[in-house]
Amino acid sequence: MTKNTFIVGFMLFAIFFGAGNLIFPPKLGLDSGVDFLPSIIGFVLTGVGLPLLGIAVSGYYQGGYKEALSKNVHPYFSLLFLMAIYLTIGPFFAIPRTGATAYQMAVVPFIGENSTVSLLIFTLVYYLIAVWFSLNPSTVVDRIGAILTPVLLVAILALVVKAVILLGGNELPVAATKADPETPLFTGIVEGYLTMDALASITFSVIVISAIKAKGIGGKDLIKQTSMAGVIAAIALAAIYISLAWIGNHYPISAETLAELNAKGQNIGTFILNSVATDTFGEFGRTLLGVIVTLACLTTSIGLIVTTSEYFNEVFPKISYKVYVLIFTLISFGIANQGLDFVISKSVPVLLVLYPIAMTVIFLMFINIFIRLPLLAQRLPLALVTIVSILSVAGVEVINALPLKSISMEWIPFAIAGTVIGYLFGKKA
Repeated sequence: MTKNTFIVGFMLFAIFFGAGNLIFPPKLGLDSGVDFLPSIIGFVLTGVGLPLLGIAVSGYYQGGYKEALSKNVHPYFSLLFLMAIYLTIGPFFAIPRTGATAYQMAVVPFIGENSTVSLLIFTLVYYLIAVWFSLNPSTVVDRIGAILTPVLLVAILALVVKAVILLGGNELPVAATKADPETPLFTGIVEGYLTMDALASITFSVIVISAIKAKGIGGKDLIKQTSMAGVIAAIALAAIYISLAWIGNHYPISAETLAELNAKGQNIGTFILNSVATDTFGEFGRTLLGVIVTLACLTTSIGLIVTTSEYFNEVFPKISYKVYVLIFTLISFGIANQGLDFVISKSVPVLLVLYPIAMTVIFLMFINIFIRLPLLAQRLPLALVTIVSILSVAGVEVINALPLKSISMEWIPFAIAGTVIGYLFGKKA
């Protein structure tokens, strides 16, 4: 394994290691209780494994998912699907989540509870800075991001080590042991959707592969090094997510405290992170963590605003890049002011539609590497999964009766059946 493999591996890690995702593992750990292991395995599968598989698969296709979907499915499907993903990881959910998360980490611990006025003031300043940098793209943001990622990583590692020493002998909190999901593995899988990283892997795959090629890697070496680097990134990401989930699983939090936090509208994941930071490093530690997470969220937000605006400007060039920046930032600002839990809760139905489609896309393209699939075997499963996912989220009665509906996997039989039928009839055509 070469030095360059580790460099590429860290680059992949940095792309998917978003500060906004740190809040999900502690909450999952708390909710999973005695079912911690299957829950975190499910989370890692979709929160780590799937996005890195998405990047690795894209290395086999010239032009990435955009051109592959246009050619193998339909140009309109490619356009609508990618637009939906960009809006999801952009102004509708991911960008607002960065602002709301930064507020919960940097402000709420010091004022005691959510405040409409303080949230408005914080997000106003936050998004004014974001829009200024987005309108004037420079290498400054990339350099800050390159510094903040290792700093945040070191801070999280220090927090984890101290927390393990502090909480190592703790029994599971009463509040956690009562939360015993019937299907913990699939609960973890669906929770992994919230990272949105699998969606990001589809849209950013071309950028990632281009960055790897810029290091002089091409051909079979590109695929090999990307795959090996993906393993390195996956191990690092999984270690962080599992550690944070373990902390949430063992942190002493009562049912009364949970009820109070829910009444105040305070996010449980940010509460656990802030509390552990205070318990392990004191007020300075909590303040420092809040500042680091806020800056990391800000650089992520700027990157998403720029990327989303560039994409829509490329697709609909009659509207200028700067107008898109202003529109998307205003939307993000408005949604962020509804609060972090609002942003997360409203994202779930959208992700329950997009993730099955994204997973089907990734696995079809993966299979196509080894077994050449006819067009029908790629179009039919995607059509079926799209229809079933939309009807499922819409609550159509007939869909509620489907097998696997209780674990949000009702689309899987349609994906398999569509692929097999499409392959058999497509080969005859």
